[in-house]
Amino acid sequence: MRAAVMGSPIAHSLSPFLHRAAYREMGLAGWSYEAFECDEARLPELLGELTPVRGQGRADEGADEGAWAGLSLTMPLKRAVLPLLDTVSELAVEVGGANTVVFRDGRRHGDNTDVYGIVRALAEAGVHAPRSAVVLGGGATAASTLVALRDLGLHAATLLVREPARAAGTAEVAERLGMALAVETLDKLDVFTGADLVVSTLPGGAADVFADRLARVPALFDVVYSPWPTRAAAAVAAAGGTVVGGFAMLLHQAVRQVELMTGRADVPVEAMRAAGEAEIRRRAATAPA
Repeated sequence: MRAAVMGSPIAHSLSPFLHRAAYREMGLAGWSYEAFECDEARLPELLGELTPVRGQGRADEGADEGAWAGLSLTMPLKRAVLPLLDTVSELAVEVGGANTVVFRDGRRHGDNTDVYGIVRALAEAGVHAPRSAVVLGGGATAASTLVALRDLGLHAATLLVREPARAAGTAEVAERLGMALAVETLDKLDVFTGADLVVSTLPGGAADVFADRLARVPALFDVVYSPWPTRAAAAVAAAGGTVVGGFAMLLHQAVRQVELMTGRADVPVEAMRAAGEAEIRRRAATAPA
């Protein structure tokens, strides 16, 4: 069976290391996991080429080893894939994006495991029921964060973005959830540092300029995982706050993907964690000074 991660850029992805570690530990000797560079323009053609004609796309006995079990999707494909799927889970509809495609019975089934990854990452750090939350950024990860906050019991949140007009899609997610969402610009961050939880979905380094202000927050979830810690995460930790890194989210969303693609529940979380952390350390050791 075959699986892969697709997106652009994709060379940095840790997904191959996580999924391959799971396959080894689970004894799935016939399974492989690749990485494909793919943008929105190429997605329809490539997705059509990968759809299996035989097998169930699962780890069931007798499945075709050459068939495709599924795909992990990263930017910029999570929203673009939706009209190309045969079915979409209720969760992916709520989020407005699918980061997972499972091939089964010759059909493409879209799902979202980012929400699960966020909830599990927060739970590992002891963040279970924040009373208030602020989300930095308005992209696909911010949309998944709003759904995760809903699942944690919040009915309102604040979204801080550079350009509110560009966060319309994420605002629509809040509307579908029945969540009250205030959208403000990032320069208003000082007003909201009293929130129980701040989630930064900004790209690597973008939240560093807010490090001094973020140091005051009780808990920070920064979705960046390399380089780690970010300046913002280090500032919060130094002030005694709770810090959650992006690797925990990446790990747990991958665990859920393996479950969906293989149809098995015995996914080796710790083996996947060790493989991912080892690769992060290797990259840090070989990075230019």
